[in-house]
Amino acid sequence: MKKRIMIVGPTQAGKSTLANALNDSDRPLKKTQDVIYGKNTIDTPGSYIENASMYKYLIATAQTASHVLLLLDSSRMIDVYPPGFAKTFNCPVIGVITKTDAAPENIDLCTQKLLRIGVSEPYYRISCKDNTGVEALRSQLLADQS
Repeated sequence: MKKRIMIVGPTQAGKSTLANALNDSDRPLKKTQDVIYGKNTIDTPGSYIENASMYKYLIATAQTASHVLLLLDSSRMIDVYPPGFAKTFNCPVIGVITKTDAAPENIDLCTQKLLRIGVSEPYYRISCKDNTGVEALRSQLLADQS
């Protein structure tokens, strides 16, 4: 079975946009309560991380993942991840700070949050608006899979 990259983050953090970029797809963006399996990704609903009772679904879904990307939206500084959450997964966990063009002043705070969540550096700072950082993330993920 092919291993995919699981993307986790709160609602509106850019999960589906990033999934489209990693899948070379232009699937329409819409809020859904479904897990979407793409060519290279597993796009999870924001509600899975926003409600602690749903963590079990993230953990179960991650069993088939090669990597877990934990997204933080730099333009919306909400706390959804509990301390040490990254240690829940048995595959590599990568921290991704999204919408860096919208709120560059929050990047240091996002870095501190990723440390508290238990994600090791390097962190990927991306903006899907102009594709900043997306290629570096894609290269890392492909290098890890080979």
